[in-house]
Amino acid sequence: MITYQIEKDLSPEEFISVLNQSTLAERRPVNEPDRIQKMLDHGNLIVTARENNVLIGVARSLTDFLYCTYLSDLAVDQAYQKRGIGKELIRQTKLQTPKAKLILLAAPKAVAYYPKIGMKQWEQCFYMDDINELI
Repeated sequence: MITYQIEKDLSPEEFISVLNQSTLAERRPVNEPDRIQKMLDHGNLIVTARENNVLIGVARSLTDFLYCTYLSDLAVDQAYQKRGIGKELIRQTKLQTPKAKLILLAAPKAVAYYPKIGMKQWEQCFYMDDINELI
């Protein structure tokens, strides 16, 4: 049986493990445990999926709980994908922030997934990786 819960003390080791078991590790600093710890420390809404107490999925968000929720990481172990776990992690996140708009930047491999579960795409998104890009 898969259980979903809010976790405030997810360990960096468990988070790194599920990132490695999903396709998200290639886009996250999994070889920098201190950075991963800070990501967990500052993500103020972490929803997990567990089977027999083993972490199989995580949705890590930053939110003000009323206006916007940025879903920074959605990772599901590849062995558990296509079972609705990612969708349920998003649903559980949204239940915690019902009035807030849920926003995310899709990983290239996941772009087609989000419209399938009912999310709308917004073309007006901008980002910057480095302060030196600012002109």
